[in-house]
Amino acid sequence: MYAYQQNRRYFAQVGAGIEEAAAEEVKPLGAAAIRPAYRGLYFEADKAALYRINYQSQLLTRVIAPLEVFGCHTTEALYRRARGLPWKEFLTPEQTFAVFANVANSRIRHSQYAALCLKDAIADYFRETCGRRPDVARIEPDLWVSLFIENDRAVIGIDTSGGSLHRRGYRMETLEAPMQETVAAAIIRHTEWDGSRPLYDPMCGSGTLLAEALIRHCRIPPGRLRPRFGFERLPDFEPGVWAAVRAAGDRRIRPLPPGLIAGNDIAGEAVSAARANLGRLPHGSTVSIARLDFRRLEGLADRLIVCNPPYGMRLKAGAEIELFYRGLGDFLKQRCRGSSAFIYFGDRGMLKHIGLKPAWRLPLRNGGLDGRLARFDMF
Repeated sequence: MYAYQQNRRYFAQVGAGIEEAAAEEVKPLGAAAIRPAYRGLYFEADKAALYRINYQSQLLTRVIAPLEVFGCHTTEALYRRARGLPWKEFLTPEQTFAVFANVANSRIRHSQYAALCLKDAIADYFRETCGRRPDVARIEPDLWVSLFIENDRAVIGIDTSGGSLHRRGYRMETLEAPMQETVAAAIIRHTEWDGSRPLYDPMCGSGTLLAEALIRHCRIPPGRLRPRFGFERLPDFEPGVWAAVRAAGDRRIRPLPPGLIAGNDIAGEAVSAARANLGRLPHGSTVSIARLDFRRLEGLADRLIVCNPPYGMRLKAGAEIELFYRGLGDFLKQRCRGSSAFIYFGDRGMLKHIGLKPAWRLPLRNGGLDGRLARFDMF
């Protein structure tokens, strides 16, 4: 038996700063014995819960099913142990695979070299047993294989998500420096928005924040548009259980009340992209998106405002950046009475230029940006 079959224990990768929120999210989806860890969390789940978590989580990046856990001091030991696994249970020579690895505090020091050793072990296993080997595909392989080595202890696993879960499938149109979907979902979760007042994004870009708000409110499974999941490659995969989980998740989808979610952007290409992306989701075509400079809005009173000012602002002259953020702060003070605004600052240094005192601020990484999410309440 593989390790995950013995203890039903999995590891979920999570973006930095989202660990606690992710732990809260997966519990009602069926996870048990949840233990947050660095950039992730451990949990136990039966098959239905594993499928449900992959299908319905907005915050997780990947869910790993451990196959083999062992002491590993050398790449030779890694190769031998990996070659001994029955890879034919997961893959055929005609299919493709890819390996991703992380190494910390171990005698094996280089993640890329460790991944190469594991890749060679899988390839040699197939050469020996089948006379030919599967190809490596770095984009959309049939099977993702995970390797994690810490303190000379190795874990070889299968990515049950089948690639990063932030790739929902709705964002086919993108602009410069788009926000990652899981980060946008974390922002919406931090707002604690319950649908009691309208949500508005005055600089919506390609619509990621609006889409994640739609997914949350309408209870749309985030994995609804994904063509397949990695757990379908596990040898004990049960199609009937997966079909039931999927059907139950889809039945929970509810309509979007008119005017509850809306936004605008100054750029025509952004408006077109946002409309196209939202249109791929249930009820997304009912989200109102206008082409408009936010400074020309009459006002956004008594709303929940979410905003991710464009990262391109970082590339402009310093004085122009400061003027932009001062203008945003003035707009919130003068025309958004009774609203709460949640602004993501990709450059956290811009917080001081908005001219407002935040109720709180939280560190939140988006790709390589060590940004801050700040809340401003307009009284």
